[in-house]
Amino acid sequence: MTITSAVDLFSPASRRERVVDWQPPGPAAKAAAAMSGLEAMHALRDGILPPPPMARLIGFRMAVAEPGRIVMELEPNESLENTIGLLHGATAAALLDTAMGCAISTMLPAGQTSVTLDLKITYLRPLSVRSGTIQAEGKLIKLGRQTSYTEGFVRDGKGNLAVHATATFSMIGEKVAK
Repeated sequence: MTITSAVDLFSPASRRERVVDWQPPGPAAKAAAAMSGLEAMHALRDGILPPPPMARLIGFRMAVAEPGRIVMELEPNESLENTIGLLHGATAAALLDTAMGCAISTMLPAGQTSVTLDLKITYLRPLSVRSGTIQAEGKLIKLGRQTSYTEGFVRDGKGNLAVHATATFSMIGEKVAK
């Protein structure tokens, strides 16, 4: 198969560039370890702690941090698109994994955290740069001593549900106080 086009697909004139900067995660993680999870989420939301490198790479930010609930926002751009002009599914997956894990963190004492065990995602409608501001909401369903359960939703700029997810997280660090 031969691609014939008057447009040079590799033309320097059509090249895009995006520069990403970030802070090393170690010092921020150390500072956050001394805070309750909710305090750390507020510090991230309010710019007191720098965002993790993945958030800078994709371009999302924490908009809401409440007990058991987190909302991340993303202004989509073409650097996140696949070859059919839609946002790559990994974009929603990263947003949801982060929002759901952070929702758990809002309920944890200093010194405790969680890591993803499984993540089930159902894509309901495509997202693109034309979707407007994308919101990913993570909600804590059950906080447990060894595992915790969450649910997540990605909505486009009009509030339409685009992605639904559930996840299980393993608890690490100090045990949850009951």
